[in-house]
Amino acid sequence: MKIGIDATCWGNKRGFGRFTRELLEALLEIDKTNEYLFFIDGDTADTETIPPQVKKISANTAVSQLQAASADSSRSLKDLWAMSRAVLRHKVDVFFFPAVYSYFPVFNRTKIILTVHDVIADHHPELIFPNAKAKFFWKLKQNVAIRQADLIATVSEYSKKQIVEYFKLPESRLRIISEGARPVFKVLEQNEETIETLVRHGLKSGEKFLLYVGGISPHKNLAVLINAFEKISANQTDVKLVLVGDYKDDPFFSAYPSLKKQVAELKLEDKVIFTGFIPDEDLAQLYNRAQLLVFPSLEEGFGLPAIEAMSCGTPVAASNCSSLPEVLGEAGRFFDPRSVSNMAEVIGRILRDENERKTMREQGLTRTEQFMWKKAAEDTLLIFKELVNEKSKVKTVSPEVVAESRNL
Repeated sequence: MKIGIDATCWGNKRGFGRFTRELLEALLEIDKTNEYLFFIDGDTADTETIPPQVKKISANTAVSQLQAASADSSRSLKDLWAMSRAVLRHKVDVFFFPAVYSYFPVFNRTKIILTVHDVIADHHPELIFPNAKAKFFWKLKQNVAIRQADLIATVSEYSKKQIVEYFKLPESRLRIISEGARPVFKVLEQNEETIETLVRHGLKSGEKFLLYVGGISPHKNLAVLINAFEKISANQTDVKLVLVGDYKDDPFFSAYPSLKKQVAELKLEDKVIFTGFIPDEDLAQLYNRAQLLVFPSLEEGFGLPAIEAMSCGTPVAASNCSSLPEVLGEAGRFFDPRSVSNMAEVIGRILRDENERKTMREQGLTRTEQFMWKKAAEDTLLIFKELVNEKSKVKTVSPEVVAESRNL
């Protein structure tokens, strides 16, 4: 098979960027038979981490795909056509979009798999989009993408159910590709590197801290977490809150300014740390030293930081909704994400109970064995084969899709 891949989100620091990199690297590790063609934009062309064994096809675009597809932007027709034309020039048996964010119309007669990680933007548009224009263009792109795709991939049973219900799709059109933790996320003994990492991010050796990892977006519900932390720190004064997430270069709608203001108003500046983006090696050290990973999101499609934390032996307390109970299973402890008092009570109780944290640590390490990128790659390869082996059908792009795609 010749497999085309939209690799324009390879360098993205958010979850779908990691999904793209880890899944495709795992695919290339297990699949030595098929040919992979990575279609990239001008900005991604200089990325050195793309595996050398793939064929890279670079489109001449003026603006990065991810920047153009961000919360307050849109892509030019010229750049959109550049990506479509690059694919059109190559015969591929199947084309895979690891995320709907960087979708562009594909005019080849090929099978298309589109990954829709979640429906957060559909359930909580007021927390995702800065204005009505951004929402309009997102919905337009999303609808065109789903109409063109032969199969929709997603990352959890929860997301599958939500996509089926929201878009009125038959379950037969959906497949699940799960996620996993990189090998770097493992149990580590404390050493000089650990101490240096902690100091670099505003912490001291032996200092207790709660950890959050993810985007600094409104739907991540960090304002409620900060309010809950204020209650916790009133009784447990030796604990800090460390928020790991890119707040400088992230093109998506950010809650950072309002969160900084909130921290100042609550006089928590000496207890709440915003690290910004940090490399995985540093993150693994923070996971290992944290008392607890706190995951307060209003909605998640999967929740990869939970798997990463458990792989490091870190207990996880999370929202009792969306995909998080599915991912964490009995290893997690859960709270109502909209209740400051309940969140504070659950987190505070775990902090005070060393035996509970030990139990959660053991349950978490066992739980992570169910989530491996190799398994995700095997499932993805089966999907590719399923589509290619399907009875050949003539596929065309309707005039309506062409017309709509001009506004993506």
